[in-house]
Amino acid sequence: MTDSTQVFCLLGATLAAFVWGRFRYDLVALAALLSSVLLGLVPAEEAFLGFGHPAVITVAAVLVLSRGFERSGLVDVIAEQALRVGDRLILQTLVLSGTVLVLSGIMNNVGALALMLPVALRLAREHDSPPSLLLMPLAFGSLLGGLTTLIGTPPNIIISAYRRTLTGEGFGMFEFFPVGASVALVGLVVIVLAGRHLVPQRAGKASMEAMFDTAHYLIELHVPEEGKAVGWSLRDLRRALEEPIPVLAVVRGEKRHPGHVFLGTLQAHDILLVEAGPDEMALLEDKAGLVMGVESEHEDEHDADEGRAAMDTEGLQLAEAVIRNDSVMQGRTVGQLRLLNQFGLHLVAVARDGGRLDQRLRDIRFRAGDVLLLQGGEDDLGESLTTLGCLPLARRNLALGQPRRLLLSVAIFAVAIMTMMLDWLPAAVALSGAALVSLLVGVLSLREAYQAIDGPVIVLLGAMIPVGQALETSGGAGLIAETLLVLGGDWPVVLTLAGLFAIGMLLSNVINNAAAALLMAPIAASLAAGFSASPDPFLMAVAVSASCAFLTPIGHQSNTLVMGPGGYRFGDYWRLGLPLSLAVMAVALPLILWVWPL
Repeated sequence: MTDSTQVFCLLGATLAAFVWGRFRYDLVALAALLSSVLLGLVPAEEAFLGFGHPAVITVAAVLVLSRGFERSGLVDVIAEQALRVGDRLILQTLVLSGTVLVLSGIMNNVGALALMLPVALRLAREHDSPPSLLLMPLAFGSLLGGLTTLIGTPPNIIISAYRRTLTGEGFGMFEFFPVGASVALVGLVVIVLAGRHLVPQRAGKASMEAMFDTAHYLIELHVPEEGKAVGWSLRDLRRALEEPIPVLAVVRGEKRHPGHVFLGTLQAHDILLVEAGPDEMALLEDKAGLVMGVESEHEDEHDADEGRAAMDTEGLQLAEAVIRNDSVMQGRTVGQLRLLNQFGLHLVAVARDGGRLDQRLRDIRFRAGDVLLLQGGEDDLGESLTTLGCLPLARRNLALGQPRRLLLSVAIFAVAIMTMMLDWLPAAVALSGAALVSLLVGVLSLREAYQAIDGPVIVLLGAMIPVGQALETSGGAGLIAETLLVLGGDWPVVLTLAGLFAIGMLLSNVINNAAAALLMAPIAASLAAGFSASPDPFLMAVAVSASCAFLTPIGHQSNTLVMGPGGYRFGDYWRLGLPLSLAVMAVALPLILWVWPL
């Protein structure tokens, strides 16, 4: 079997694993790398050189700088203005999508979405409108914004680094801007004008209270003198129930003890504040002998908010969060994660596709995009969510940060961009230096910087770069290019370029966009050589197409993150995504050929 055939078999298996989604994409990429070494496609001594590749370093530096923008308060200032837009849906869509589009050009687009997502949810709640009308446009806007600059999205960084290997010079910071900004502007117009007609309206999901229906089941249960639960710890109670029903607090006399820190045993006349539905209430009475006290029936939203606020003031915090693509929770259950013992978190409810799951909490295997209602301590709740790989969705209290940090953050970034534009330093060095200076001057802490680095993406890039190079060195990329040249030999070059664009766009909808760029770049270069043309328009076509995953929720983290909060289904995305993809392609191809002629 020839090397090129082995590469095709390996890549076919890798793509199938990416699409299947049973294993995380970083594990799939690492398995592909090790397999390529065992097959002799990648020399063992070069197996891990990809982790030192400039593209990997640049992506890590951009993630750190993005977190610095968040901590400095720069994005919060912008978000605060976005909340003043009013109640017209078209203006809300324009402001939110436009804001995330601009932010995505200067920071990681997933980070920009993560910052604006709570703002969009708050806007939907305040105006009692379905968040589904805002969240998909917001996600698509973050993808479009990444097209505008070198650091906006990993495919741009990858293509720039690949061009440097071909010509000795990569794309500059704003060389993507003429094509990217034009495509983004047209895409924004499509989103704003067509979004309200093509995005599904999931009625009644504007508030998490409606999604989880928890406000009607905040109950007090009393421990009677002869009750079974006398002398039990809360752990004994959970073991007897065989169900992780969250005890939010134990009230003894005049003192309230948060449930997640109560380590004593229950006594007669103790009161347990429990979040439960009718089935759970019956279980508590039957197996623990608890007696229902005064039920907290909230007749309207105002009363529900007051009840929730009362709990918060007692050291209890209920948080809504969505599971990210790279979360350690994927495919695992509450028991496997040891949420309570290891993270101090009670799982109250899980929502999927916009509705609360009715199955037993202990049996639920989490998926990316699931929305969780969690209860934990106020001090460490945020850190636990970060460790688990969850994005908080609770109402965002805008923290404007310190003016000194804000100015420092902007100044450091501006200096880095200037050194890149003047070709004083390569992007990886300039941005890494900016990240280091941000740490030294206190824009963010070292711990926050390490938390900002998206480990799975770094592993994906570091592992797939040698595999992509194997596609080229084995002659596989040349074979694919030759096949395309034979099939389209009588066609104009622009049609072959359009075919390359379409393949890249379709591939990005089923695998990670960085992986799509890594695989398509050598094919694009081989096609350009076959036509005796400049590689630039072919590489630019790959860069744009790899970042336009508008058809599915699995092609990009931004799409997955809004799936749960918006109540979307898999088939909802193509309704707006297909016309948006066609518009992007129609605008991008002539612009690419104009800016980067053959």
